[in-house]
Amino acid sequence: MAAIPLLAGIYTTTTPDFRTAYPVNMVPVPKATGISEAYLRPGDGIVSDGTGPGVDRGGINWDGSLYRVMGTRLVRIDPLGVVQDLGDVGPGGLVTFDYSFDRLAIASGGRLYYLTGSSLAQVTDPDLGTVVDFCWVDGYFMTTDGEFLIVTELNDPFVVSPLKYASSEADPDPIVALVKVRNEVTALNRYTIEVFDNVGGVGFPFQRIEGAQIMKGCVGTFACCAYQEAIAFLGGGRNEAPAIYLGGNAQANKLSTQEIDEILATYTEAQLAGVKLEARNDRAHTFLYVHLPDRTLVFDGEASKALGTQVWFVLTSAVQGFSTYRARNFVWAYDRWCVGDPSSAAFGHFVQTVSTHWGERVRWELTTPIFFNESAGAIFNELELIALPGSVPFGTDPIISTSYSLDGLTWSVDHTVRVGAFGARQHRIAWRRQGSMRRFRIQRFRGDSWAHLPIARLEAALEPLAW
Repeated sequence: MAAIPLLAGIYTTTTPDFRTAYPVNMVPVPKATGISEAYLRPGDGIVSDGTGPGVDRGGINWDGSLYRVMGTRLVRIDPLGVVQDLGDVGPGGLVTFDYSFDRLAIASGGRLYYLTGSSLAQVTDPDLGTVVDFCWVDGYFMTTDGEFLIVTELNDPFVVSPLKYASSEADPDPIVALVKVRNEVTALNRYTIEVFDNVGGVGFPFQRIEGAQIMKGCVGTFACCAYQEAIAFLGGGRNEAPAIYLGGNAQANKLSTQEIDEILATYTEAQLAGVKLEARNDRAHTFLYVHLPDRTLVFDGEASKALGTQVWFVLTSAVQGFSTYRARNFVWAYDRWCVGDPSSAAFGHFVQTVSTHWGERVRWELTTPIFFNESAGAIFNELELIALPGSVPFGTDPIISTSYSLDGLTWSVDHTVRVGAFGARQHRIAWRRQGSMRRFRIQRFRGDSWAHLPIARLEAALEPLAW
């Protein structure tokens, strides 16, 4: 029996190229089980905790409580899912949260608001201008209007002095985002990145760190986040196609692979400008989520180190094809990962006991690398997925399917098998008499949330042929 890796596969398109097929709604886990060095587990399920006054636009854990902007309302959500309305922050897209010692700040639709106790108030100083993004650092709320860096007064955060402006001047490109890492403010421009440190003084108290500049930038306000003590961002330099980088110490290291870059190339600049990146450190994984309009691409830094290759997978809430991944704005609160739904007013949290999204089944898919027998061909007597069955939802009798391709573009009909009922832990998932190949062959496996099982390995019983 030949053991076939499953962490990434191959497919082709009408262009003369081999493409990488990453697992869909299956998460690679580096762990030596005795069966393999890594396995695939179902993607996290999303269960509902309740509904709010509108679609989720962002969240934060402040002072031990979960706060979200849903629709135009700022709300506090308690551990039982009870929603307390705290006031109106107006319309707009995604929001930015940050906090000082005594107040929570929210940037919504170009405006800045503070929550102190249960009192919500807007900053109305005309010198503030439009708030594209902001962060709190060293007692200041630092904002940007896309052209300047602006700080509020230390003794009154509602006041802005027109003498305390600065700019990010390495390139005449607009500032799109501010991110704080190690108590330094990183100003992400469209084509460049600059870092500022607090040096004090009577004017603008921050000074550019000349040696920390990166000659690449970010496409949008939310297309960046703090990740692994650095800045992950989607963008590039002048005259460069967008890619995903990890920036720090005056360097930008590329995280995206050729396949990820190919996927990014299918979106317009305007679409990428609305992408959100967010990080999640969970169970020895360091996930970086890239929320695209019709799917989410996920990079795992720790798995990449353990396996010696860049580990990516895809999340989607579709039953067929791809659609928006219905989890956003992850917040660790109340001992769980709390999430919002980008397409409804629901809020909930991640679980691993099921893999449904908001009670609805979603698909999973994985593809093998190319089977190749030095062009001699082979007969496929048996294929078996080595898995842990028996954890499917009680009362279900799920099936999964496999199909094959001899060119990476067109696929055979699906052949289905049952994965066993709840508690059937000794069930074998195998297909017999699966045809032959003359040159090479690719195998694909598909299931849905009912087929809730981890997969450690694929074994193939092949009989070589000499044509």
